[in-house]
Amino acid sequence: MLTGAGGTAVPALIEMLKSNGYRVIAADMDCKATSLYLADKGFVIPPGNSEDFLPTVQRICKKEGVQAIIPLVDEELVKCHELDDVEVILPNKQFVALCLDKWELMQQLSRLGIPAPETRLPDGSGGMTFPIIAKPRTGRGSRNVAAINSENELGKYLASHRDVILQEYIGGMEYTVSVLVWRDGIVQAVVPKEIICKKGVTRIAVTRRNEDIDLICREVQNKLHANGPFNVQLRLDDEGKPRIFEINPRFSTSITLTMEAGVNELLILLRQALTGQKPRELEWREGVVLLRQTRDMFIDENNYNLRRGRIEVQL
Repeated sequence: MLTGAGGTAVPALIEMLKSNGYRVIAADMDCKATSLYLADKGFVIPPGNSEDFLPTVQRICKKEGVQAIIPLVDEELVKCHELDDVEVILPNKQFVALCLDKWELMQQLSRLGIPAPETRLPDGSGGMTFPIIAKPRTGRGSRNVAAINSENELGKYLASHRDVILQEYIGGMEYTVSVLVWRDGIVQAVVPKEIICKKGVTRIAVTRRNEDIDLICREVQNKLHANGPFNVQLRLDDEGKPRIFEINPRFSTSITLTMEAGVNELLILLRQALTGQKPRELEWREGVVLLRQTRDMFIDENNYNLRRGRIEVQL
């Protein structure tokens, strides 16, 4: 079962899983999420911050015989750890909770000596050099993230946004990194992807080997013990050294690029969860470019109506 069926990468993930013999259930809070119509069965569910979310998903899992769930929406991650009799393809609950609080995450990285931008709460912005990055303490994607160039701009931002953090701006190249690790704590692969274009989600990126990025991502696992798949977002500073500004405790939308480069992180971890099958040596190709675009799909209206009629609303 995949949640967040409206996500950019989900159609490709459903296609991949079905081609490998899996029955796939998709779920989303929006009945118009495209992947609800691509999966073997679709469910409209309550939002992750609703009290009805967990019992609804638990009921679906039992009814459909779900063996594993891959949550892709931040608001759902902690709650999914409470599901019974289903493999949850996520890092451990403590790591998830830490990463979802960007302020606490930055403080922990600093305490552990893992390079990160200077980060403050709004009442401690004095002395920071503009530009700075302002963003919600909790949240996903690029929602309400802004580059602030002056005290005046900061005042206007803070007047309309609450519970935010302020970060030092790091001007070097941005990377999004897939870190493949499972419950035994062994890092199986680190795949850095240099971002060429980003608009909310990564639009163009290229796989790029970087020893310093590899080392810092392994350091995150060694010191924070994620023991599950996570995505590191970082920038290179003036000396070309990586500094982490965010960690997503789940698969990211750039998972399709990781897959195309030779590391099918979802399938690899799914097999480990369900069968204990460990991968052999994992190799990936550098220089693979993601060109993300809208993919138009067409089905007969009768087929569409049939599929729509089969989507169950669990609200």
